[in-house]
Amino acid sequence: MKIIIKVLIVAASLWVAELLVDGITVSGDTTPKRIGTLLAVAFVFGLVNAVLKPIIKTIGCAFYVLTLGLFALVVNAGLLLLTSWIADQLDLSFHVTGFWAALWGAVIVGVVSWLLDLVLGRD
Repeated sequence: MKIIIKVLIVAASLWVAELLVDGITVSGDTTPKRIGTLLAVAFVFGLVNAVLKPIIKTIGCAFYVLTLGLFALVVNAGLLLLTSWIADQLDLSFHVTGFWAALWGAVIVGVVSWLLDLVLGRD
């Protein structure tokens, strides 16, 4: 049940990022199709984070320390760009255009996810 709630939270966060960042687009001719795309992309984003983020944190530990954690923003932007590429390979209509859109999108996804976790009382 926790995984489903987390996917829903990330999908909502991606939707907010799409609304606020010009370079993030989710296309679809109907609302159910857009919601399905957001849910699928949220699942892919969760898999990418679960698999790659611990490896990147371990390898780039020095960068995290030297930049006082700001390197995490660059890593999250890269993971969002990778998610966009994977979504393109899976014929999902989700696209992130460029590093800056990915950076701001990652910040928004992180903040909105955190706020939704607080509101829903998830640990």
